[in-house]
Amino acid sequence: MSVVSGVLLAGIALPAAGGVGLAAKDTAEGFDEVPDDFKTPPLTQATQIFDAKGGLIAKVYERDRTVITADQMSPFMRHAQVDIEDARFYEHGAVDLKGVLRAISKNAESGTTAQGASTLTQQYVKNVNVEQAGDDRDAVLEAQRKTLGRKIQELKVAIKLEEDLPKDQILTNYLNITYYGNGAYGVEAASRRYFGKSNKDLTVAEAAMLAGLVQNPSQYDPKLHPQAAQNRRDTVIDKMVENKHITADQAKEAKAAPLGLNYQAPQNGCITAQAGMGFFCDYVRHVVKQDPAFGKSADERKKVWNTGGLNIHTTLDPDKQAAAQNAVTSNVRVTDSVSAAVSMVEPGTGKILAMAQTRPYGLDSNKNQTVVNLNVDSAMGGGNGFQPGSTFKPVVAAAALEAGLSATQEYSSPNKLEYPTMKTCEGTWKNEARPRTVVPNESANEKGPYQLKEAMALSVNTYFVQMEQEIGLCAVKQMANKLGITTRASGKPLEEVPAMALGVEEMSPLTMANVYATFAAQGTHCTPIAINKITTVDGKDVPVPAGHCEQAFSESTARALNTVLNGVTENNGTGAALNLEDNRQIAGKTGTSDHKKAAWFNGYTPQLATAVWLGGPDGGVEMRDITINGKHRTEVFGADGPGPIWRDAMDQALKGTPKQSLPMADIPDPAPRPNPTGTGATTAPPATTPPAQQH
Repeated sequence: MSVVSGVLLAGIALPAAGGVGLAAKDTAEGFDEVPDDFKTPPLTQATQIFDAKGGLIAKVYERDRTVITADQMSPFMRHAQVDIEDARFYEHGAVDLKGVLRAISKNAESGTTAQGASTLTQQYVKNVNVEQAGDDRDAVLEAQRKTLGRKIQELKVAIKLEEDLPKDQILTNYLNITYYGNGAYGVEAASRRYFGKSNKDLTVAEAAMLAGLVQNPSQYDPKLHPQAAQNRRDTVIDKMVENKHITADQAKEAKAAPLGLNYQAPQNGCITAQAGMGFFCDYVRHVVKQDPAFGKSADERKKVWNTGGLNIHTTLDPDKQAAAQNAVTSNVRVTDSVSAAVSMVEPGTGKILAMAQTRPYGLDSNKNQTVVNLNVDSAMGGGNGFQPGSTFKPVVAAAALEAGLSATQEYSSPNKLEYPTMKTCEGTWKNEARPRTVVPNESANEKGPYQLKEAMALSVNTYFVQMEQEIGLCAVKQMANKLGITTRASGKPLEEVPAMALGVEEMSPLTMANVYATFAAQGTHCTPIAINKITTVDGKDVPVPAGHCEQAFSESTARALNTVLNGVTENNGTGAALNLEDNRQIAGKTGTSDHKKAAWFNGYTPQLATAVWLGGPDGGVEMRDITINGKHRTEVFGADGPGPIWRDAMDQALKGTPKQSLPMADIPDPAPRPNPTGTGATTAPPATTPPAQQH
């Protein structure tokens, strides 16, 4: 009791100016300074994520709060809150003796403890303790416990706080931290929640209604209990008149006004994003929680995200996002057994411009929603990826060209081939299976010899296995690493096996889009980036992950690859049917995995690289005898499945942009071959089967 009396007397003695009467060291040992968390508490705020043109993608928060300064608050709001909660706030110290005596008297008369005596400063201290407890239920209950020890601690902090901070600042802090119901913390979030406007624009009646909520946000909820809310509002208005903060005429007008709600339902999280941007939003969340730029430890990075108060300006181009989203949803139905995903990357910068998929972002499986981002690796919110099939063959070609092989390199390319012995980074791979593993070409009449241009255009499997044997598996793995393929999408390491040339190791669309962006950027590889800039709510810059670019291979190799991959989209190439509306120059590669469980088309122009995947979301759907978008298909290939999605997305994304040419190399066509009939006539290299039947 002596301690309590000492604390109370010290608080009573402290005047509003805080200049005399308190000997804190004599009253409470070890209480020399108020912790900074009480002076300027690190309040949880909402983070806003914007696209590259400033459009809001989503608002995410643990607690919906926007911290504002005193001059950004309505004077009516400040007066109303003081008048209803602690009318003598500017007259007493941290403890209000009159309030204590009044509460004792009232409670004695009623035989209850209904009348409280906490000052606004004491309430603020309690709110800080609750805020610091976060989502820890036990810690919150502890912060709210009405024990003698807890009360003494709050009083001590409140007393010292009134020494260190002006009353106006304490009030500002209080108005930013207090809960106003319906998920709104602080007066700015509350103003926007109930009235759809900023706090500084509130009327007397609106400010009074908000101020009245603090005592019991549930009981006075204007949505559920409008009459109770109006009665409480009018009580606050009466207090404002009593304390001469408004006139009687203002009060009369305010009481006559309806509640005038313009309720804005909470819009929290990536699930609220429109135009298919939810998956990209979730990718940004993974970046913040994983990149060391936002903290050395996982806990530090989690705190950055949860504390919020950030304005994250991303690389997402809303026009290209719309193009990608329209392409996947118009070619594949959400109810189909397969799905499609599209990633767009800007060559030379690594900026992710679009990320779309057929199935919407959400938790309702009955609506075919998912939160698995099929565009990205497992670590970034995706699945285990998909076999890229023949879209990996350009990686082998890049490794071979860098190793010094000619762009006219020719191999016998038989129709079938036993995987030969190959050198790895650590030793030798041998075909020790019995019977030995054989790699076939797609069709029975597909046999060489072939050179690189036609082998790529027709996607000849045995050609690239022979190329892989000559340069070694280690060279292929090292080139893959340079292009950003350091692991499989699951995070498992790449395996040095001959079948890697045929794309058997699972990748994500974003990874493959970035590989092809490197081809488009003349060999300059940039790590994918999703964030351009981050600022705090008060305008301070926050360091963001820096883009990193380096030369993965020579420009001469890039020119040769452009020429070879351009051939895929021309003449008898597997992607010949995918020309764009404006006939601008393109390059790319089709790909189909084993058993038709995944089909791809990855292609680019100088300013945009796009990868499209089509298949079962869990990788288990064989695309044979299947219906997609209402059309029955005997089987699906890269050119006729994902190809049209790629074409539609690129047509819309590039519409109105300048045409640019790809730097090309002069690679002569193969010499005519002897006619197999033995007549002595010559023929051009065989076209084998029509492009639609290719892989």
